[in-house]
Amino acid sequence: MSGKILVVDDVATNRIVMKVKLASACYNVLQAAGGREALQAARRELPDLILLDLMMPDIDGYAVCRTLKADPATAHIPIVMVTALTDTQARLKGLQAGADDFLNKPLDEQTLLARVRNLLRRGTSALDRRLQDQTRFALGRNGAASGAPEPGRIALVCAAPKTALRWTHALNARLPDDVVSISKETALDGNQAGTDLFVIEAKDSAPTEALQLLAELRARPATRSAGFVVLLPEAHRRMTAITLDQGAHDVLMLPVSSDELALRLRSQIGRKRQADQMRADLEAGLQLAVIDPLTGLFNRRYALNHLDNIAARAQKTGHSFAVLMLDLDHFKDVNDRFGHKAGDQVLVTLANRLQVNLRAMDLVARIGGEEFLVTLPDSSEPQAWEVADRLREAINASPIPLDDGNEVRMTVSLGLTMGGPDQGTSDIATLLERADRALYGAKTHGRNRVSTGTPRSAA
Repeated sequence: MSGKILVVDDVATNRIVMKVKLASACYNVLQAAGGREALQAARRELPDLILLDLMMPDIDGYAVCRTLKADPATAHIPIVMVTALTDTQARLKGLQAGADDFLNKPLDEQTLLARVRNLLRRGTSALDRRLQDQTRFALGRNGAASGAPEPGRIALVCAAPKTALRWTHALNARLPDDVVSISKETALDGNQAGTDLFVIEAKDSAPTEALQLLAELRARPATRSAGFVVLLPEAHRRMTAITLDQGAHDVLMLPVSSDELALRLRSQIGRKRQADQMRADLEAGLQLAVIDPLTGLFNRRYALNHLDNIAARAQKTGHSFAVLMLDLDHFKDVNDRFGHKAGDQVLVTLANRLQVNLRAMDLVARIGGEEFLVTLPDSSEPQAWEVADRLREAINASPIPLDDGNEVRMTVSLGLTMGGPDQGTSDIATLLERADRALYGAKTHGRNRVSTGTPRSAA
């Protein structure tokens, strides 16, 4: 099954008809015959979507929607209100109650399924929500954001200048966001990265132009993560399904009231903010997976994978590469004399000095407490020796100042080994073992030196 959908309607025939339409598209359909039953089923089953009838004898759809949206366990579930009422006030009341969409009976099957697909694509399942919350907690972001959310930027791409002017004034009066009118050419100029939401009005005479613009904006890096709302003339209602399937986040029929449009746009801005936060959390999680939080260098996991890629490339090009293992000499003395905070300062300074003395193509990573790994692709042994000695000199050339006013002078020992087809091996485990053995040789022969584990090791 591709999604769990709860159908809420006090008329059994309506539930059966809806179930047949949804089951034909392989959705798992649950049913509830009233408001109270809907609340119980939603909390128990945590469906991916709720199709909620508005008029029910026990609790009406407005109250059910408000209750579900107020409950953290169910607030993320998309809710589509379904009713025979066609007046604007009913739609506004439903949207104000927290409904994600509002459909009128009788339902067009294609439009219904397109709306369902649209909401499920951007909806969050209960499991996803729990995983996101766990990630946010692990990243220290479990608390609510402080202060009011920043206003968004909404760009109107209208068919007529008069319409653009009227909506710009009306929406700016109703929304905290910055609403501007732009041309199609401006929308596509590549400078719209700060736009949160595009509202595209389809021309009555050429409605497919709106779909072309939608496709172009979704394909471009600067705008692909924005929200998109398309306004279709009533005569082209049949295009709703294809517009949603092409990536619009919402489709409204013209004419539409400014109040309803404002509510829907504010809802879309909220979803855009959630999507932005999810991307930020994902990026932060990926950073934590490969970045050492103290020094900002890559960690062992990333370094080994990167070294593997260097070795594979060397096999193709025939070029040699170097692997350096570095270890601070007598680092324990720093922690013992000045404390671990001072030790952290030393490690950060060391990381900075290493980075500024390497090429952009080189990599330095922290792989242990005071142990670092440097990879030098496309390097000969003499070049690698020169780099290693430059790094050694960069560390001991000047003392490292501490916050308490003290200074410490540090030295570093380095183990060097070469890899590549002409060096006998590109096996990562073998190279790391050789570099570690060479580092041990540097330590045992007096420290503050570069070693390959051979007599040439003295610096």
